[in-house]
This record gives sequence, C-alpha cells and structure tokens, in this order.
Amino acid sequence: MTETATGSDLGIGLAMAFGALGLVGAAVMYLAAETQEIAAGGFALAVIAGGLAVAALHVYGG
Repeated sequence: MTETATGSDLGIGLAMAFGALGLVGAAVMYLAAETQEIAAGGFALAVIAGGLAVAALHVYGG
C-alpha cells in the first residue's frame, strides 16, 4: 500500500484571513485619524496581521 501526501490550502486560507484582518486594521487607522490611540491600535492590528499572514504562508507552505 502506498501513501501519498496531499497538499493543503490552509496556508493560503490563513493568509487571506489575516490579510482581511490587516485591511480592517488599516481602515481603523484611516477612519480614526483624529484619535491617535485608536489609530495606533489600528496600525498595530494591521502590522501584526500582516506578519501572521506571511508566517502562515511560510509555516504551511502555501
């Protein structure tokens, strides 16, 4: 009996999910420009989500 490994789209799916979360963070940063603390939180969300998107691609081999 032979065993074959099949590819998974988990890395691409996670990257897309984190990319969407990064877009939400960027939108919060743009829309809350008057309030510096909220804009900084949006920026942090966008940067962290972007980093996780790249990490998901590397970990799951997308």
